[in-house]
Amino acid sequence: MKILFITVFMTMQIVQLATAQSKKSTNTPQAKTVNGILEGVTEPSGIRAFKGIPFAQPPIGELRWKEPMPVKNWKDVRKAEKFGPRAMQNAVFGDMGFRSDGMSEDCLYLNVWTPASSANEKLPVLVYFYGGGFIAGDGSEGRYDGESMAKKGMVSLTVNYRLGVFGYMASADLTKESSHHASGNYGYLDQAAALKWVQQNIAAFGGDPGRVTIAGESAGSLSVSALMASPLSKNLFAAAIGESGSVLGTLPPVPLMEAEQTGAKFAEHVGAKSLTELRAIPAEKLLGFTDKPGVPRFMATVDGYFFSKPPMETYLNGEQAQVPLLVGWNSEEMNYKAILGKESPTVDNYTKTVQKLYGEKADQVLKQYAVTTDAEVEQVATDLAGDRFIGFGTWKWADVQSKTGGGKPVYRYYYAHPRPAMTKEMGNAAPGLAGGITKSKDAAPSKITIPQGAVHSSEIEYAMGNLSLNKVYDWTPEDHKVSEIMQNYFANFVKTGNPNGTGLPEWKPLGTGENAHYMHIDLKTRLETEKHRGRYLLMNSFLTKE
Repeated sequence: MKILFITVFMTMQIVQLATAQSKKSTNTPQAKTVNGILEGVTEPSGIRAFKGIPFAQPPIGELRWKEPMPVKNWKDVRKAEKFGPRAMQNAVFGDMGFRSDGMSEDCLYLNVWTPASSANEKLPVLVYFYGGGFIAGDGSEGRYDGESMAKKGMVSLTVNYRLGVFGYMASADLTKESSHHASGNYGYLDQAAALKWVQQNIAAFGGDPGRVTIAGESAGSLSVSALMASPLSKNLFAAAIGESGSVLGTLPPVPLMEAEQTGAKFAEHVGAKSLTELRAIPAEKLLGFTDKPGVPRFMATVDGYFFSKPPMETYLNGEQAQVPLLVGWNSEEMNYKAILGKESPTVDNYTKTVQKLYGEKADQVLKQYAVTTDAEVEQVATDLAGDRFIGFGTWKWADVQSKTGGGKPVYRYYYAHPRPAMTKEMGNAAPGLAGGITKSKDAAPSKITIPQGAVHSSEIEYAMGNLSLNKVYDWTPEDHKVSEIMQNYFANFVKTGNPNGTGLPEWKPLGTGENAHYMHIDLKTRLETEKHRGRYLLMNSFLTKE
């Protein structure tokens, strides 16, 4: 009897083990790309995730400061179970919540989340580019995670690209060695290469290469506007989403010669007399040089290759991508202290500050950004600071696209929902500009000011459905309600080029002039009509005459 019991028990164990192994085999997804077979993981939700997929060769050694080169094929099944390394960057925005496999110059990887069980489903595709001022950020950050969007019925991707000196340094020697007689813009070229990879490979993940939407926030939003303007990429997607920023107002590319001069100064600063010497400097050491006082910022360039001409000219001529655009910005992109500094928010201090900033044009600014009492100063100065930083450039993008975008709809939003307080575990922390946090040993939690509006980057978790992946904030049912609304708008747009859907307030396309419409996204989401067009027309008049 005892022997019989042991035999039965062992048989059951073997069957269970075989069943488990069979399930594991079934739940281990694979995708056949043009370079080889990838093996990802199946999340508990059923979404299949493929992480750390190379879309270009590592830009190291002789490939530093060269356009991305095609990936080399591999023979064996390649594991795609964890995020690749993030791009080289200094910790400028506090804790950005990276889940990457360290930091490396070898950083050109992307991540795919898909609900598709086969390569025949032809689902819409979302490609998301992170923010961080072109000096920080990574596709592994939880706020960009693609699983929640994939559960809405699309293939969702995040993409890494080179940053800072590695992504945007130009020089006369680099221009000379380039077959395109161009230099700089390597980060943008990485993004274009990723979109080419999507066109070649996304069908293997159940995606439709003809239904690709590109999206991004801050530097990612600038990237979307740049990709729309570039002849290298403007035909690689069908729709676009921009959250806070465009190259028509923030960090526009500079002339190539100017960027080359910046590169020459940097080479002199680090003591390198040739490209060979520059490329021989270890990545960590080169990054360290950029963190020193007096080192200039590396700007994108009008290189004649990625940008055939200044992007403003491209947009005004209607030569950009003719695609539907969903675009907007937040209610507190920058705080009033960016205008007033340490001065108290009074009418007198505000007036003097505007006069100092704008000189003979101050009266025009004070008319559009008017205050009559001290109580009004904080909000109006916050509006002015936010518009100067990123609001105007976003408005300009929407305005021009609605006029020269081939009649394709533009859907504009204004996001106004403040994030809740941080959790008690965060202690004396404050939110950073690009989504990270800053901890202070000096400031008590009670001394930390909770923003009154939606600060820069705060909408990302809501739009992507990722509140649960950000453990910094004490999310409420109201936050989840706003997230559901915003994510559904975004998901509908990715699927159809139109954000409208069942149960959502109707979102009309932008329209023109004083009758322009935008969606005010908050607890009471509603369609509103242009309120401050005069402000943006005034800022527009400050641009070089069109």
